[in-house]
Amino acid sequence: MKGKQLNETHITAVRVIDLRFPTSRSHIGSDAVNKDPDYSAAYCILETNTGLEGHGLTFTLGRGNDLVVQAVRYLSRYVVNRSLDSITSDLRGFARQLTDDTQFRWLGPEKGVIHLATGAILNAVWDLYARVEGKPLWKLLAEMEPRELVKAIDFRYIDDALNEQEALDLLTERRDCQKTRLALLERQGYPAYTTSVGWFGYSEEKIRRLAREALAEGWTHFKLKVGGEPADDLRRGHIIREEIGWTNKMMVDANQKWGVLEAIERTRQLAELKPWWMEEPTSPDDILGHARIRHEVPQVRIATGEHVHNRIMFKQMLQAGAIDVLQLDSCRVAGVNENLAILLMAAKFNVPVCPHAGGVGLCEYVQHLSAFDYLSVSTSLEDRVIEFVDHLHEHFLTPVHIRQGHYLLPMEPGYSIQIKQDSLTQFAYPDGEIWQEAFEEARSNGRA
Repeated sequence: MKGKQLNETHITAVRVIDLRFPTSRSHIGSDAVNKDPDYSAAYCILETNTGLEGHGLTFTLGRGNDLVVQAVRYLSRYVVNRSLDSITSDLRGFARQLTDDTQFRWLGPEKGVIHLATGAILNAVWDLYARVEGKPLWKLLAEMEPRELVKAIDFRYIDDALNEQEALDLLTERRDCQKTRLALLERQGYPAYTTSVGWFGYSEEKIRRLAREALAEGWTHFKLKVGGEPADDLRRGHIIREEIGWTNKMMVDANQKWGVLEAIERTRQLAELKPWWMEEPTSPDDILGHARIRHEVPQVRIATGEHVHNRIMFKQMLQAGAIDVLQLDSCRVAGVNENLAILLMAAKFNVPVCPHAGGVGLCEYVQHLSAFDYLSVSTSLEDRVIEFVDHLHEHFLTPVHIRQGHYLLPMEPGYSIQIKQDSLTQFAYPDGEIWQEAFEEARSNGRA
């Protein structure tokens, strides 16, 4: 019956919305490099003849979101007027169709605006697929036969690190543990850490208050944004340590602020805080730079990934021994398909995956990927946490549920990414009510 539904579900149109939230007003998301982000999304809706919809987005920080919107509109030509079955029966081929448009590909390939747009389309397809199957995405993935999962992955450019047979063997080997692992997730949820206590623009008093509140809510893992003056970073770090103690985990995140030599020096300085990891110490493209930092400051684990733009870059990070923690992003790369490849490579190289989240919908997205990772790919929950940022969840129909510092399994069909219609209307840029009010205020203050 489900196969018939896949065949009878036809995608008739794609709507794309430039969605922006004025988070810069409250310093939400601020760090040493991105000091005034307006959390935004290129949001797409796959409309069908059955009334079901597939929802997908890719995350940006405001300006430039319109470029991703235009790229999503361009790529939508490959999904309109097709049956869902024609796509899901060859997800690898569909992903390659999106990334291999011969002239459009020149603007990438497989990176930047083009790849962000590809992620939005592919995630929307997976959302629709899961809705038709009546399952949350994590369950759809976990219940797929290993051979089906492998068929969805493009091994081009990565088969020197992970080939199809290795991926198939790994997935097959892990299936015996699923029942026990699912019971654990249902009982306690997936471990998480909070970034909401330590944004760069927050005052010391606010950091102290938020740390106390998070402790009371059951959090045990906390992240601090660094990359300011060395003394300021240490002072802010010690404030958090004073509040959370030395048994709870603290991570520091430089958001690409430093060159390699400065990153080595600053990571050594911050080592007195006993950070669980140093995140994005330098350019996300500098594979050898990360490897050098890791080699020269071995007492601090090195993490990166939210700006690593495709599976090929992750492959090289792993081959070069450049990272201790892999932080995949749900829509920086080409959606679910490519993240399956990244999860499997991380498992082969025995590097824990702790996804980047926050933003608009990234928490909603990555909870599915991490649940699948634990059920079907990784060896344990040890050293694994999902980032959590306590902002904008009120705009989602099925937002994440957190209890005592753990993500609870989402049970609604789909990829948990559908945004409420009122929010789509109010925060659409530039015509939404929120933005019209902002423009009017700027004009009245002589700033327009």
